[in-house]
Amino acid sequence: MLVGDLYAFQDLLSDEEAATVHRVREFLSAEVVPIANEYWARAEFPSHLIKRFAGLGLAGEERSSLLDGWLALEMGRADASMATFYGVHAGLAMGSIQECGSPEQKERWLPAMASFDRIGAFALTEPTGGSDVAAGLRTTARREGDTWVLNGSKRWIGNATFADLIVVWARDEADGQVKGFVVEKDTPGFTAVKIENKIALRIVQNADIEMVEVRVPESHRLQLGHSFKDTARVLRATRAGVAWQAVGLMIAAYEIALRYAGERQQFGRPIAKFQLVQDLLVRMAGNATASLGMCVRLAQLQDAGVYKDEHSALAKAYCTTRMREVVGWARELLAGNGIVLDYDIGRFVADAEALYSYEGTREINSLIVGRAITGHGAFV
Repeated sequence: MLVGDLYAFQDLLSDEEAATVHRVREFLSAEVVPIANEYWARAEFPSHLIKRFAGLGLAGEERSSLLDGWLALEMGRADASMATFYGVHAGLAMGSIQECGSPEQKERWLPAMASFDRIGAFALTEPTGGSDVAAGLRTTARREGDTWVLNGSKRWIGNATFADLIVVWARDEADGQVKGFVVEKDTPGFTAVKIENKIALRIVQNADIEMVEVRVPESHRLQLGHSFKDTARVLRATRAGVAWQAVGLMIAAYEIALRYAGERQQFGRPIAKFQLVQDLLVRMAGNATASLGMCVRLAQLQDAGVYKDEHSALAKAYCTTRMREVVGWARELLAGNGIVLDYDIGRFVADAEALYSYEGTREINSLIVGRAITGHGAFV
């Protein structure tokens, strides 16, 4: 049981699901946590872990939304970068093919992706289009017989420096609709260059992508993706995953701060005995508990097939906001030790900024919820 799960939400998992969570937690504790700071500091990806992730048998498996969310929590608790790597591959890339691909396309690509023999990336965001990408997407797709020609730029594309399959979203010049295309990494005219000098998620290999007359066959166009509404179906699910990751980051920060407070001596006693320190810990526990409760209910709505865009948008906006507070309070409690990698909190503070922004900023997700509760769109 997690120290940070004060209301014992994990008890809602079946025995089999709890065993899966335990197995993943043990893997992350042994393989990811000990090397996270080292690879984060060097801004390198631990490629040797890819096949070890495959051994967990997680990608492509049918499971409850509660278990799926809890696994995202565990990955966020271990390291937000590795959680992002997995979320991009198994959530965004595989999810796009699962949601928008034909049966033949699913059979062609998903098994190799599930075994991590082929790694996926998801290319939606552009240098000039983030929050307004639904209407402002500039990457174009032009059909020439049974071939599509892609031109444009993408930015902040996770996994793209080493991904085998990149799901690229482009606007069809003929009908103006957004469509998805699976581009293989060695396709002529396609280049991916690592983004340097990041201060968050440094393990994630984000790239700037350029496409100049990139030619892909009609068989690589996702056959059930006809407009941005189809893209949004993928984002609805993955936003929920980011909320769970944020809870994992909160719980990790709380657990580290709680342990530190019991060990750190000032004025002849552990700082855990001071009222102001206890107040910080209670605030952290409250944020983590409230956010976890929201995510659990969201998972129940997902499993019932009744969840909507506003449900995942509210969870993403709320949980990542509370996460920022928690990691900030943890850094405050650790004082100077909170800004070095040795205690992990410094990495958490930096990584939290990326989770707060990607998969829709707080403002954009707030507008999604605002539209739902008022009946009025206020995006422009």
